[in-house]
Amino acid sequence: MNITPAAAEQVKKLLQGRDKPTAGIRIGVRTKGCSGMSYTLEFAEEKNAFDEVVETEGVTLLIDPKATMFIIGTEMDYVEGKLETGFVFTNPNEKGRCGCGESFHV
Repeated sequence: MNITPAAAEQVKKLLQGRDKPTAGIRIGVRTKGCSGMSYTLEFAEEKNAFDEVVETEGVTLLIDPKATMFIIGTEMDYVEGKLETGFVFTNPNEKGRCGCGESFHV
């Protein structure tokens, strides 16, 4: 898993705004949408036993073990546009996305 400098800066801003100690950002996938899966991001207060730890660009990403096989080689970016702003995942394992872009399948 890679993270762009823009995404790293946004993660740092989010972590600085927390009132609790945070081990990093946990990335996972869940069943959702018309294509099957969507990415999840959440604050992680502690590292779980089987989390994959990625330390890059000054941030710690904790990859949920259930998501590892779906997001190998993925790049996380942060984009700001006129109509939307947010994290964007470029996953070389994706075989398709739904029309709205909210879910994917591998």
